[in-house]
Amino acid sequence: QGPIHLDRQSGIYFVLGHEAFARIVKAPQMGRDTRAWKNGWFNDEFKSRDPVGYRLYDRFQHQMINRDGADHQRMRGMWEGSFKAPAMKDLAPMIEAEAARLLERLPDSGSFDMIEAFAGPMPLRVLCNLFDLPEATDADIHRWSASLIRIGDIMMSPEQKQEALDALEDFKTFLRGLLAERRATGDRSLLSIIIKAEDDGVLSEEETLVNMVSMLIAGHETTVTLIGNGLLLLLNNPEQMRRLRDDPALMRPAVEEFLRAEPGGNMILRVALEDFEVAGTTIPAGSPVIGMIGAINRDPARFDAPDAIDVGRAGNAHFTFGGGPHICLGAPLARLEGQIAFAALLRRWPSITLDGVPEWRLDRLNARGLRTLPVRVS
Repeated sequence: QGPIHLDRQSGIYFVLGHEAFARIVKAPQMGRDTRAWKNGWFNDEFKSRDPVGYRLYDRFQHQMINRDGADHQRMRGMWEGSFKAPAMKDLAPMIEAEAARLLERLPDSGSFDMIEAFAGPMPLRVLCNLFDLPEATDADIHRWSASLIRIGDIMMSPEQKQEALDALEDFKTFLRGLLAERRATGDRSLLSIIIKAEDDGVLSEEETLVNMVSMLIAGHETTVTLIGNGLLLLLNNPEQMRRLRDDPALMRPAVEEFLRAEPGGNMILRVALEDFEVAGTTIPAGSPVIGMIGAINRDPARFDAPDAIDVGRAGNAHFTFGGGPHICLGAPLARLEGQIAFAALLRRWPSITLDGVPEWRLDRLNARGLRTLPVRVS
């Protein structure tokens, strides 16, 4: 019916076309600060009607993804050098070691849940290594992340909002103590970047804590879904798995294909800061715009045979990591982890097959990944 659809009840413009979304994410008339949403949360009526929701969104506002312009660049700028592709190469040995450590624990043959055994713990361990966090903290970080990632759902129940608010406060309390400890003892991990930024006045304490929360959530959840969703694609397309085994040089385009065909997120949000015309539609200032990534990544106007899985697909301009100034900061890390993880999995077992019906997570609207992925290896 068209690349953009207005839902009149909510006032949300849903974008399904690749070309239209490409223009939207790059346009200066489009931002990410939800306070600009005309009938959103940032008003006295919402604050009176939903005080818990207001406190949650207000406290989560102090992170780079929720700011535009100079504030966004001030927060993002301190990390950019550490997460660019050239810097990622130095991390490869550590990521390979974590993958090997987890795979060594698993049987040479038999059945297990790949999410629980590998796809879930590996990215969290990699991220915790970057910040020098002990394995004992993994369970807490995983629990807090599971509650807070629902903020991206846009629609949340009152119970989910309270749970997320409680998780945010607990997460911040943990980080406040951690940062104080590292200041006293010295730090050589990536934590030193955010400690210096706060000490130099680049970030306030609240910005420091909430950006760390966001980094730890997004930094591992993105790769959990990449590994799980991507492996399911290979299991459902065994000819593509054989092709990848036979030609490891295809690993880089294969990971891009996994990201395109089974993205780990359903929606990317923008808000019109000014009236903006795209694809014959004028989006009024203050309107929310939601890119439906599954549709955008399979737009037949942009991709040949969009529903086919091709581990050698060239020119794979998917939008799973977003685009424009708010493109995912950790994308190079997620890509590297994905390439290392799939290479390690294929080396570890000559045969990997499904051993039951995988279960998708149904407790989230935006984050899109598997709860279980039962496999048999030999």
